[in-house]
Amino acid sequence: MITSRCALRLRGLLQPFSCPCHGLSKIESRSSANPQATKTPATFRSASTESKAKIFGIETSCDDTGVAILDTAGHILGESLFSQQELHSDFGGIIPPLARDLHLENIQRASDIALEKANMTLQDVDAIAVTNRPGLPLSLLVGLNHAKRLAASAKKPLIPIHHMEAHALTVRMVEKVEFPFLVLLISGGHSLVAVAQDVSKFLLLGSTFDDAPGEAFDKVARRLKLRNLEEFTSMSGGQAIETAASRGDPTAFPIAEPLLHNKDCNFSFAGIKNSARSFIIQEEEKHGIEGDEVLPNVNDLCASVQLAITKHLCRRVGRAMEFVDRNNLLPNDRKSLVVSGGVACNGYIGRAMHYVGSRCGYNVFIPPRNLCTDNGVMIAWNGVEKWKAGLDIHPHDSLGSIDIESKCPLGKDIRAEVVSSCVRAPPLPVKELVDACNLKNCP
Repeated sequence: MITSRCALRLRGLLQPFSCPCHGLSKIESRSSANPQATKTPATFRSASTESKAKIFGIETSCDDTGVAILDTAGHILGESLFSQQELHSDFGGIIPPLARDLHLENIQRASDIALEKANMTLQDVDAIAVTNRPGLPLSLLVGLNHAKRLAASAKKPLIPIHHMEAHALTVRMVEKVEFPFLVLLISGGHSLVAVAQDVSKFLLLGSTFDDAPGEAFDKVARRLKLRNLEEFTSMSGGQAIETAASRGDPTAFPIAEPLLHNKDCNFSFAGIKNSARSFIIQEEEKHGIEGDEVLPNVNDLCASVQLAITKHLCRRVGRAMEFVDRNNLLPNDRKSLVVSGGVACNGYIGRAMHYVGSRCGYNVFIPPRNLCTDNGVMIAWNGVEKWKAGLDIHPHDSLGSIDIESKCPLGKDIRAEVVSSCVRAPPLPVKELVDACNLKNCP
C-alpha cells in the first residue's frame, strides 16, 4: 500500500529517470567521494575472523529494498526483500522521490525481518555492508544513512560496496569460480564486460554507448503493449518478451544488429530498439491496429528482438574472449565466464552464453535467478569477500568520509587498448546459435 506521502508525490508532475546503474536516474550525486579499496589492518577485525563472521548487507541502489545476513561460509542466515517493480512499471520508469519514500518506509522493517529470521540481534553481526555506489542518489542515501546509524548504535564496522562489483562476485557464493575470470554484467541500466582479477580489482573491456539490454526489452515491451495481455500484466518487460518469444519465430523480422564493424567490446542497444519500433509501426499499419489492440504476430516480433539482442551480446563477448586469450589475462586451463545482472535471468540469453563459451573453451557460470536481480544477499556476500580480504572495513567512529556516488566506473578502463588491438570476433553461426538457444534442457 502507498502511504499518503507517496500518494502526494504521485499526484505531482514526476517524470521517470534513467539510473546510471539500472537505467533509472540522471541526477548527479552531491558528492564526488570515491572510497577506494584499502587494506584494513588485521588487528582491527574481531576474533570472529577465525570462525564464521556474520555480515549484514543492505541494498537500496534503485527500487529494491534488500537486507540479508550471511556468514563467511556463504550461508544465508536471514533475508528480506521489498520490491517496487510493479508500482513503477505503471509509470514507464522509476520515480526517484517515490523510490526513496518507499525505501524509507521499508528499510527498518526489512532489517528487522532479516534479523528475526536469523534469530539474531545487531550485536551478533560482525560488520555492516551497504551499497554506496553507483545508483539513484536518493535511494543510495536511504541505505547508507540507515547503515551508518546501525553501525554507530551497535559499534560495528561498515563496509561500502560497489553495486557492480557485488553483481560480479555473487556467483562465488554458490560456485567455485576462482580469480581471474571474465564477467558479463547485463541489466536494465548496464551492459559491460570486464576481467575480475580480485575482490576489488577489475579491468573494464567494454560498456554500453547508450541503452542497456534490459532497458531495450522494457521499452519494446511497452511499445508492443504486452501489459494489455492478461498473462503479462504482472511481468517485467524482459520477462514478458522472453515468454512471448518462446512461441515465436526469431528469424521473422531482420532486426538491425549494431556495431558489426566496430573492433571493440562495447555495446549499443538503441539501434535494436529503434529497428524494432519501425517494424512495429509497419505491422500495426498492415494489420489496422488501433488503441490498446495488440499485434497478432507479437510473438514473432518478441522472438526477433530477443535474438538481435542475444547475437549482439554474443559477438561482443566473443571478441572479449579473443582479447583475453591474446593477452593471457586468464589461465588457459581455467577460463571462466560469469554472467550476472537482471538480464542474466533470461534463459535464452543464458543458453547463448553457454554456446559461445563452449566454442571458445570457457566454462560459463550464471547465478540462480534470485541472486541475479538486486538483493541484500549479493551486498552481504561482497561484504564477506572484503571482510576475508581485509578491504574497506571502516570503524564505526570513522564513517564521515563515506558518501554516495551516483556514477562510478568499474575498475581500470582499458577499452582503448581493446580498440587498438584490433581483435577480430570469432565467427557466430546464427543457425547453430538459434538451435542451441531453443534447447530448453541445456544449462
